[in-house]
Amino acid sequence: MGDWTWRSMEERDLVQVVALADRLFPDHPEDAAHFGERLALGARLCLALSDAHAGVAGYAVAYPWPLGRVPPLNRSLAPVPSAEGAAYLHDLGIEPALAGAGQAGAGLALLIGRMREAGLHDLALVAVNGTVRFWERHGFRSCAPSDATARTLASYGGEARYMIRTL
Repeated sequence: MGDWTWRSMEERDLVQVVALADRLFPDHPEDAAHFGERLALGARLCLALSDAHAGVAGYAVAYPWPLGRVPPLNRSLAPVPSAEGAAYLHDLGIEPALAGAGQAGAGLALLIGRMREAGLHDLALVAVNGTVRFWERHGFRSCAPSDATARTLASYGGEARYMIRTL
């Protein structure tokens, strides 16, 4: 079903990325403008899983961001705080037809390699939709949020968990 390769995300990918995100995460909608802002902020940390003929079937959106702070959903990140060696994985999404083929792990490995090249040493995320065990298998651990972070985390849903992986 295609020759899928992870590569740097480009602005031209955003239409397909947003459409895929809308299908995968209907309870966490994000406007295209916010995906664009995150792409501009993350540059090499934003990835697309693509095939020359089938387009984009997966994506990872990550950007420098301080540990212990959860970015708001569907809102601008400005002003962007100092990341101090950390990044935030805003989204990792794969077309369900490719689930179980190792593409999520491959994309995560590429992202971590690029983080190391950039001198970043911690990656945080919010696990939603029952994915805590998946992230634990990839080296992430749940962390108790501060009171301020807990309020933002609540906007991700009642089962959302803040997780960190030290590289």
